[in-house]
Amino acid sequence: MRMTLSLRILLFTLVVLALSTASFAQIRVSVEFGPPALPIYEQPLCPGDGYLWTPGYWAWDDDGGDYYWVPGTWVLAPEVGFLWTPPYWAWADGGWLFYDGYWGPRVGFYGGIVYGFGYFGYGFEGGRWDHDRFFYNRAVTNINVVNIHNVYEERVTNVTVNHISYNGGPGGINARPRPEDEVAARDRHLPPVAVQKQHFQAARSNPELHASANHGRPSVAATARPADFHAAVPAKEAGAPYNPPANRGGNRSSGQNRPGTAVHPKDLPPVERSTPNTGDPNRDRKYQQQQDKMLAKHDQERQKLQQQQEKEHQQLAKQNADEARKQQVEQRHQQQTQQMQEKHTQQRQQLQQRYQPPPQPHGKK
Repeated sequence: MRMTLSLRILLFTLVVLALSTASFAQIRVSVEFGPPALPIYEQPLCPGDGYLWTPGYWAWDDDGGDYYWVPGTWVLAPEVGFLWTPPYWAWADGGWLFYDGYWGPRVGFYGGIVYGFGYFGYGFEGGRWDHDRFFYNRAVTNINVVNIHNVYEERVTNVTVNHISYNGGPGGINARPRPEDEVAARDRHLPPVAVQKQHFQAARSNPELHASANHGRPSVAATARPADFHAAVPAKEAGAPYNPPANRGGNRSSGQNRPGTAVHPKDLPPVERSTPNTGDPNRDRKYQQQQDKMLAKHDQERQKLQQQQEKEHQQLAKQNADEARKQQVEQRHQQQTQQMQEKHTQQRQQLQQRYQPPPQPHGKK
């Protein structure tokens, strides 16, 4: 099996990342074989008041053509009232795409992945903010009540325990964003803080954390503080056997960051119409009619979103908004455009699947 790797990176430019910490671009890497299952491990003790849990996850090292484990860790929130939405992998367009995590006033969609310790697929049950203090749910987080007194206990029931690390695709979790997740996607977001970035880099540079070395059972599964791997919690066991393709690194991309997904609807490439060929003229005609109707609707939705975004640009100009605010709006526009594009792609694929040519009788070509 020949493994190919394509990078689809949602970056405005590297300059955008340097301009403001109030905005961030999500890096989307498409890999043609799925990440390992989530390892089984215990949560280290919370190091102090105000720290929030960020669960571990599998990231992709393009240079090595391998997944590597980013240990779960406790991190101070960048702002009072902010919570962490974890990154996740999702199946789309024949590969697994990576969606980066972010800070925001609400926890958004993270693929329905059951990371545990308060992240049970939707929302967050590990604690909540009350004015300027964070209260921990001691039923699902490892808290020393001698040192931390702002706690409560709320049991979580009806949780499906699994170790699946991606959404959709073969064997993946079947979860879709809820209305409240879509609301959270429109909130103001902040990227991972500096210590989290150091944590990611430390994990990437540690050979023992690469899946090809640990086979889904990392020696550093979680840490009390970011990038502190000395007093780490090892994984008890792998979540499932891990068998990557033997030639996983045989045909990789160059690893260079390059523009990928459009920021605004006007930047999207034109849609290519597919030609029906079912062997039944009436069926082909019906397919063509439904395709025309669907594409007309898609075009209307594109125009509507473009008009909405242009109106927001005009408002920013009137308000003489600073660069940070502009980048926040651009990042949200990119998310909106991406979500619309993915929805349209899925609808076209579903239509094509309904009009697939009938299977040929055995022996015929």
